[in-house]
Amino acid sequence: MIIQRLSRERGRVPADGSDSLHTFSSGAYYDPAWMGFGALRVLREVRAEPGAGLAVHRHANMDVFSYVLEGAMGFEGAAGSEFGEAAEGDIVTGVVRAGELQWLGAGHGMRHRAFNAAADAPLRFLQIWIQPDRLNARPAYALSTAPAADARGWALRASRDGGEGGVPVRQDLRLFTAALAAGADLRRALDAGRAYWLQIVAGEVRADGRALAAGDALGLVAETGELALTAGERGAQALLLELPPSG
Repeated sequence: MIIQRLSRERGRVPADGSDSLHTFSSGAYYDPAWMGFGALRVLREVRAEPGAGLAVHRHANMDVFSYVLEGAMGFEGAAGSEFGEAAEGDIVTGVVRAGELQWLGAGHGMRHRAFNAAADAPLRFLQIWIQPDRLNARPAYALSTAPAADARGWALRASRDGGEGGVPVRQDLRLFTAALAAGADLRRALDAGRAYWLQIVAGEVRADGRALAAGDALGLVAETGELALTAGERGAQALLLELPPSG
């Protein structure tokens, strides 16, 4: 089964200085037809003007990825009942730059905020929430710079507990990114016992005959063979989540 989620169909939640496009229901956007895709619960594209971003909010028992597409994302986070109340050393601050991937394992509870750290440039990033396979773990954090792509063009950015490479995630999944030159082909073998979510983050591709542009996505369940991508004339960037079966 293949499902398609087009960019123009996503839910939009504007805020002061920022704009979020929601693939699945979260926050102020609710659509009972789009409540997640197995362990993938939230996927939203956030665009923020200088100084703007997501307000302080709390996560618990959720693994949260932020993949920066343009600009620089500042963040502040702490394990504790209130933001900033954790002991010194438990507070995490920094900047995630374009191409980098941040992981927050919220565990038993973490509060954080993400914002545009640049004074004169826009910020665009994907925030991805994954339902972990364990409860009330210790909060944790990791950051991945963009590694070299593998021989098939995919770069492994995250895997279960980091055991196969990339940053850790507390779920049986692998997260890949890819950058395709104009006209380049890219393939990925599919396992019928897994589910896949393909998100186009820049440019245009043809994916198994479907024309997809930035913001469009495909979900694949119980599919076999290969996922075949061909980039358009301006190239493309893609993100692929390999997930445990959703049902």
